[in-house]
Order: sequence, then structure tokens, then C-alpha cells
Amino acid sequence: MPLHIDLLTEPTGAQLHDWHQVLTAALGHDLPGDPVPSSDDVSAQLTTPSADGRKLLWLARNTAGAPVGTAALQLFDEPGRSDLAALELYSHPAHRRLGAGSLLLDTAVGAARDNGRRSLVTRTTVGTPGDRFLATRAFTPALKLTWRRLRFDSMDTAAIGAIAGEQHPGYGLETWEGVAPDALIDGFALAKRAMGAGPAGGIPQGHVPWNAERVRSASEIFAKRGQQLITVAAIGEADGSVAGYTELVVPADGAGRALQYDTAVVPGHRGHGLGRWMKASMIRRITAELPGVTEIETDNADDNRHMVAINAGLGFVPVRQTVEYRLSLAE
Repeated sequence: MPLHIDLLTEPTGAQLHDWHQVLTAALGHDLPGDPVPSSDDVSAQLTTPSADGRKLLWLARNTAGAPVGTAALQLFDEPGRSDLAALELYSHPAHRRLGAGSLLLDTAVGAARDNGRRSLVTRTTVGTPGDRFLATRAFTPALKLTWRRLRFDSMDTAAIGAIAGEQHPGYGLETWEGVAPDALIDGFALAKRAMGAGPAGGIPQGHVPWNAERVRSASEIFAKRGQQLITVAAIGEADGSVAGYTELVVPADGAGRALQYDTAVVPGHRGHGLGRWMKASMIRRITAELPGVTEIETDNADDNRHMVAINAGLGFVPVRQTVEYRLSLAE
């Protein structure tokens, strides 16, 4: 079937509506029972500039004008990742196996090469049509992640409260929404570097230049999308340093599923149970102050045994696996 692809340089309301239509249909079909993003969420994601590069967007239609697929290509510009691109591709389930996915993939691969990229990565859920689609291409599985979910209506509230109430001599907790307080922002930037920049599953992570300016700009992106970024940090009482932190992003409507973002403990402060403490304190805060939030979802590489154990101890249960595929674009 003949298809037409538009590069969306400044997406219109109608184009954003069509994008949302494809995305929700694909997610509803491939991940039944999972929440789908609202049209406002999708518009904010597509139109808010990224802190780590720029994004190219394509929308595919059939001859009747119906939207049949989308592709978003992230071109990173950070040191160590300037040769990397990341792709999100969705095909409408009612129009699959008609060539839209292949055409969008070829378009994105060509654009990545034209922009000097040597590697392209993308993620899909194991066992879905997207997984089978990529397995037949030249992509190589690079990193498998297990997604875990904590439902508040079935968690052990008393156990969470006990962990959150533990005493950790030499440390205290600070919590903030949005941008880190001025007194902590430089230390928070240093702690951000503890997430590491080495390869993960052979995928280069690069060097993210975390400083106060970068922290502010990254935090402001969530605000522009209407999302709420909440951080709990462990502070060393001796010197006021940020010893570790955990971040959670709450949807714009303050309801449903919150997403766990980074959790990290600075190397010199590890071995004191700070990760578990911070995460339990975050859960206690969310359940007390945001009654519309019903669950938290997070992901871990299977070889990250320490964080897997922490999440399991807090009541997170595995719900699905995703795999990151890598395509070499080197000639």
C-alpha cells in the first residue's frame, strides 16, 4: 500500500492528535491493561526541547490520509554520545504488515547516518510485535531490563514506614520538588555523576556534564511538560554533601502511575543502606501527599543485583521485560 511520510518540524494540533492516536492504539494493543499517555502528555513530550540533543519526528499516513505510524529520532550531542541516536517507532495495529514500520525505520536510519551517527538504539517489550520486528532486522540485542511495579493497595505499608523511619547516623534526608535548592544544587550535580558514564550492554552512555546549570535545565523540562519531579536526597551531616538521591516523576494530572527515575549513592557513602532508606521515604511521602498516585514503576538491568534486591525488599514485583537493540551504522 502506498504510504506518505511527513517530517514534522513544527507539529500542528492535528498532527499531534494523529500521533497520539497511533501511540495509544499501539500501546493498548501491545501492552493491554497499561495506562496510555494523554494527548496533552504526548504533545508536551514532542514539543518540549530536550536537554541532551534534538529530536526528529515523522508521521506516516496511508493513501486515505489515516495515520499509520510514527517515528521519533533523538540525536544526542553530549561528549561520548555524539555518534549515538535513539529511536522510538510505533505502528498502528490496524495497519501493520503493510510496510509502514519498515519505511519509517529506513527513514530514521538514513537520517541518523546523515547526521554522522554510528550507532542507533531502540527499546521494545519482549514478546511484542516490535520485538519480533527488530529481531528480523540487523539489530543486535544489547541490554535486557526487567520492569517492576509497586502497587500501593497491596504493599506492606508498615514495613515501608519502618524502613523510612530508620536512623542512619551521620545522615539526614532532604526532599524537594522541581529544581534542587541553591544550597544543595552543586552537591546534587556531583551526586548525579555517580550514576556512571560507562557502557551499558555495549551501548555508550557518554559523559553527561552535570553542573548546576544542567540540573536546573533538566528539572525545568519536567515542569514544562506539566510533570512533577520529586527528589529525596541523603545529606552527610558532617559536611552537607549530597550522599545519594532518588527521583520520581508524577504525571501531569497527579494520578495513576509514577515513574522512578535515577537512584544513586555516591561511592564513598555506599554500604550504609541509604538507597533503601531514600526509596522508602519517597514511597511514604507519595502515599501521604498524592492520593491520586496508585503505583510506581521502575526498571533495572538484571545484573544490577543490589538495586534489584532493594526493590524486591520494598515490594516491587516484575511485570515485563524490555530489550534495548543496537544497530551499527558504521560503513
